Amino acid sequence: MGSSDATSTPSTTWHIVWQAVQGRDLLANPALAERIRIRVLAAHRLPGRALLGALVMPTELHLLSRLPPGTSPGDVARTIGNIVARWVRQVHGVPGVVFAGPYRACEIDSDEAARNELRMLAWRPVVSGLCRAPTHYSNSTLRTTLGLKRAQGFDVLAPLRLFGASVPAARAALRDRIAKRPGAIELRQWELTRGLALAQGYAGTFSVMARPVRGPAATLVAASRPPGIDGALQLLERWVLLKLGLRDVPGLDALPAPTGGRVRALVACLAVQLELCPAASVARHFKRAKATLSERMALCRLQPQDRAILGVPVARVVEEAIALRHLLSVEGG
Repeated sequence: MGSSDATSTPSTTWHIVWQAVQGRDLLANPALAERIRIRVLAAHRLPGRALLGALVMPTELHLLSRLPPGTSPGDVARTIGNIVARWVRQVHGVPGVVFAGPYRACEIDSDEAARNELRMLAWRPVVSGLCRAPTHYSNSTLRTTLGLKRAQGFDVLAPLRLFGASVPAARAALRDRIAKRPGAIELRQWELTRGLALAQGYAGTFSVMARPVRGPAATLVAASRPPGIDGALQLLERWVLLKLGLRDVPGLDALPAPTGGRVRALVACLAVQLELCPAASVARHFKRAKATLSERMALCRLQPQDRAILGVPVARVVEEAIALRHLLSVEGG
């Protein structure tokens, strides 16, 4: 495929995504699907831009775009979003909103991450119930990249350079990469970090709250049982108890009031650091007054032992909390 490599230029890869509102269909007819495909290709014809992958579903439009310095995801999105929305309105014959908010963009920070992003996009139609295998879905660049469909203007070398030095080797590596379906936790984490789903929970209220989460917070929510913000707070609680040498304590009610308050405050500090939820939500989760919890949080930030706990990198906190859940599950049978 030549000597050029995707990493030889200082470019940035972005996953750009739109979600349609309920009642809108981006694939309402074949002509609309074809117009969207052509528009997406046209948006990547400027020098330095490369389309690594695209996926059009009835309610989602995904692009994996490699952009040169000085080009933002918004530069690409502006040439697609409003125009596609107008076409959808014309097909439906109904005015109004098409997309649920503006586009979202997530930076993909390495070639390995880009390879995994292509894998997640390959499985998205299967997970959504649109087909039985990644290679069966037609409104995606995957089939073209694998040589199962004519290119029709799509540069297959752009994504294949991520996988190998020759077309046959790259296609074989891509097939290997997408062969195994992602697990439920990995899928949920990806949906949360890409803004395709919101983390839900009651957090002590009588109605469900929903909020976006990213990074380690999304990993924690995806691995929690019960799934959601409440489950993630429970994982943090067990991790804090472990750090305080109280692993075998069945619950906070079994602790003296000062110790229980300290645990709640540390959990709240970690939840805020993770951007999992605000301290007010933690207070409701524990059925405590926000003012009391805030005072105890401030005290934790002054105590050397508590500062050491709060100084653990959030990614490590999440990793250890999830590992602890697995360990407790095994011990509990």
